[in-house]
Amino acid sequence: MKVLVACEESQTVCKAFRERGHEAYSCDILDCSGGHPEWHIQDDVLKHLDEGWDLIIAHPPCTYLTISGNRWFNVDKYGDKALERIKERHKAITFFMEFINAPCDKIAVENPVGVLNTAYRKPDQIIQPYMFGHNTAKKTCLWLKNLPKLEPTNIVEPVYKTLGDGKRYCDWHLNSSWKDDDERRRLRSKTFEGIANAMAEQWG
Repeated sequence: MKVLVACEESQTVCKAFRERGHEAYSCDILDCSGGHPEWHIQDDVLKHLDEGWDLIIAHPPCTYLTISGNRWFNVDKYGDKALERIKERHKAITFFMEFINAPCDKIAVENPVGVLNTAYRKPDQIIQPYMFGHNTAKKTCLWLKNLPKLEPTNIVEPVYKTLGDGKRYCDWHLNSSWKDDDERRRLRSKTFEGIANAMAEQWG
């Protein structure tokens, strides 16, 4: 299969497909960190959606789409900053829909729980890392076209830590070494290997 993994610089999904014999390419405006620049298209992914892909898996940025940031869209409280975020949210929704409407028979678009449930429609599936061998929780929505829902491969118990605020957190967003916001965002957006392997095995 010829596979495009859109908005992926880590190459986690790309490499999972490559390991199974597929012609997979990651694409992002950033340089790749996965060690295989020969499999990476560093460019605006929208320029490459019509290049005869058999499968497109897209990970559009969630900064303005996730519900976790909804409080920042309060115009009465945050004024012009909120208005600017609303504009960015509209752009993010438009970008997301480019993948939904891409000229490809098989498409998967992922994002956290967020505004897309109402701006577009509810996802076909919500998965968790602990369904694929990682002992952490992070809800991920999948919108699918001509693809089956992912079947869990290794269900494990998620591990939580309770901090001084009394709330429970998972390790994936508690690493105190993430000092740089861009680096933290990059690490948080990386696909878990167990999920990437399931995609390659079940969709490939």
